[in-house]
Formats: sequence, structure tokens, C-alpha cells
Amino acid sequence: MAKKTGNGRSGMNNMMKVLIVDDDEALAGLIKKMIKKIGINRVKTAVNGEEGYEIFLQFKPDIILTDIQMPAKNGLEMVRDVRKHDPWIKTIYMSGNMHRFRACLEEEKTKYKASLLDKPFSFSKLTGLFHEYQEERK
Repeated sequence: MAKKTGNGRSGMNNMMKVLIVDDDEALAGLIKKMIKKIGINRVKTAVNGEEGYEIFLQFKPDIILTDIQMPAKNGLEMVRDVRKHDPWIKTIYMSGNMHRFRACLEEEKTKYKASLLDKPFSFSKLTGLFHEYQEERK
């Protein structure tokens, strides 16, 4: 459910929880700022899939935004583990090499309605995905 922000623009539900998993800590921090700009304040970050999974277990996010290629545990492996607890969690996969992963992400897209986000991406592309998710929840 969207709420009105003080500046008159429609904001996202501030109760929504988002987990960002990316080994590029600077990028994860930038994405976190972008997400907070649209009115989502409950955001956590992790630097790899292992840490992301541990945070997931405690934080119980509504959306996971994850890089695919990371050390320790990649994004796909982490999401497979997450789906054992929450099969239908909304997932947005990010990669600068998305063309290499499109085939292995087909099941994620068709069965789980996962989204794919090519790096670099714009603020409007990211916010569009969050607004789509918000509409699905209505």
C-alpha cells in the first residue's frame, strides 16, 4: 500500500523489508539510499550469500535484491536456501554479466516471478520494480 509522503509524492509502504546482497559494499550502500528515497526504511545489507542467508533468517525480508556472482555463496545458491523457508519471496537478481545467467534464471523468472536487473541500472528502473511488487501485493 502506498502512502503519501510529506512532499505529496506517493511513497512505498514503510513496513516493507528489503535485503540487499552484494559483495560491492559501496554499490550496496548506494542501492540502500535509493530504496530509502522511495520510502522504504527497513533495509539491511550483506556482502555475500552466506551472510545474506543468515540475515534473511533473522530479518525476514519481503524482497531480496541480490548480485549473482559473489564469493562464499553466490546469489542463486543463497536464494535456493531461502526458498526452503519462503518459497515465494520476491527476488531481484542483479548482474553486470546478466547475459551469462539468463538461461539458468529462466525457472526463477517463470516459476517464482523473479526480476532481472542489469548493472548498471537507473533509479527509475529500480523503483519501477518496487512499484510492480507493491501492486502485486494489493
